[in-house]
Amino acid sequence: MARTQSQDFGDKRAAIMKQAAQLFAVKGFNGASISDLSKACGVSKSLIYHYYAAKEDILFDVMNNHIEDLLTVIVKTHAISTDPKDNFTHLTKAILTCYAGAEDEQKVLLYELANLKPEQRQSIVKKQRAIISKFESLYSDIFPELKSDLPLLRSKIMLFFGMLNWTHTWFNPSGTISRDRLAELAADIII
Repeated sequence: MARTQSQDFGDKRAAIMKQAAQLFAVKGFNGASISDLSKACGVSKSLIYHYYAAKEDILFDVMNNHIEDLLTVIVKTHAISTDPKDNFTHLTKAILTCYAGAEDEQKVLLYELANLKPEQRQSIVKKQRAIISKFESLYSDIFPELKSDLPLLRSKIMLFFGMLNWTHTWFNPSGTISRDRLAELAADIII
C-alpha cells in the first residue's frame, strides 16, 4: 500500500531546498553531503531521503524552482510603455527584484548545472534559453538591425546577463544604490 503524504509535505520539501541552496552555495554540490544537509535541517538523513530519492534531485529542485520564479516574472511583467527601452528596463528591474533573497539559488544555478542528470540539465537550459529569448526580443525592438545579426544579438544579451547574474557577489541591498537603480544602470549600459 502506498504511503500517503502529510499535509505539510510541500513545506518540508521547501525547507530542505532552502537549506540545500545555502549549503550548495557555500560548499558546492560535490562538497556537501546528505549528512551535512540533515544537520543543517535538524533532521535525520532518512527523513531527507523520505522527501528526496537522491541529492541530485534536491539540486534540480533548487535550480528548477529558482528558474521557474524567473520565468514567472518574464510572463507576468507586461509592457509599460510604447518605448521598448522602458520595457527592457522594466523587465530588468523585475528580474533583479526576483534575485533578491535568492542569492544562494542564483549561485547554485550559475555553478552547479554540470552536476544535474542530463535530462534535468536539459530542462534547466531550455528555461534559461526562454529567459534569454525574451530579453533578445525586447532588445531587438530597441535595435531592429540586430534581428538580422543573431550572433551579435545573443552576445550582447549574454554580456548583459553577465552583469545581472553576478550581482549576488558584490551588491549590497542596504547600500546607497537601490536594486531598481542598479537595474536601470545595467539596462542603460547595454542600451
